[in-house]
Amino acid sequence: MNTPAASAADDAPPPCQLPDLSPRRPTIVVPPGACDCHAHIWAPPERYPYRPNRRHTPAAAGIAEYRHMLAALGLERAVIVQTGIYPDNQVTLDAIGTSNGTWRGIALLKAGVSDREIERLHGAGFRGVRFNPRNEKETGLNGIEEVAARIKQYGWHLQLHLDARDLTQIGARLERLPTDLVIDHFGHMPTAEGLTHPGFQRLLGMLRERRCWVKLSAPNRFREPRPPYPALIPYAHALIEAAPDRVVWASDWPHSRFKGYMPNDGELLDLLALWAPDAGLRQKILVDNPAQLYDFPR
Repeated sequence: MNTPAASAADDAPPPCQLPDLSPRRPTIVVPPGACDCHAHIWAPPERYPYRPNRRHTPAAAGIAEYRHMLAALGLERAVIVQTGIYPDNQVTLDAIGTSNGTWRGIALLKAGVSDREIERLHGAGFRGVRFNPRNEKETGLNGIEEVAARIKQYGWHLQLHLDARDLTQIGARLERLPTDLVIDHFGHMPTAEGLTHPGFQRLLGMLRERRCWVKLSAPNRFREPRPPYPALIPYAHALIEAAPDRVVWASDWPHSRFKGYMPNDGELLDLLALWAPDAGLRQKILVDNPAQLYDFPR
């Protein structure tokens, strides 16, 4: 197998910034069955070689560090999202296989994937497929109609890393798809655009019409330097008010490709005290909604 140094081209991107490896317990009460709905697992490149043309190189933080974070925050369930730095879904497949059914997986699949492969991943705990129109403007939705048709029978959803501003152009296409939609990271629209932006209003409408779900995640990626990221609070309130049974929380661990002040994951979970001050709402966001979306036992 390749060594870590040999697994990437000489001009490969340098390793990402490390997450805070001393997570603190949040001050909010975390209910039993709480779920982190978006994280990535990195693994030794000598076993899981990276793609040479990847966007980033992972930091040296893997499954042991992630389990430590979950335990410190009191999170019992997790959703591992496959990323494109690997050529296939094996690292996520192996990770969720160690969880005794408490982790789910989100795959990267292309048009032409076989039913046998989808069935194999379903049996292993995968429940969705991710597309990335935000970072891949021209190709990010390629094959999405075919993939949606193939995964529908398994009850899977399509997870979309997009910029909500683009919903004015792609929203109709997405709404025609036959599966649930899950929107990453608040819709990743710059907060300076304002709540009245047509793209964000389209997102709120999709929520109200039960056409999508939204992840309350990655608040550190909206260009405010430190928690509590006050400019994002009105967006969180608007999304939760639109459909309190269609929002979930996620850490976005290990915060890949992020530069700046690295928040402690306990700080990030505590933001729910500002976004959802009611304990009943937090029960929905952390436990009930993820159980429905990701097919956890209830």
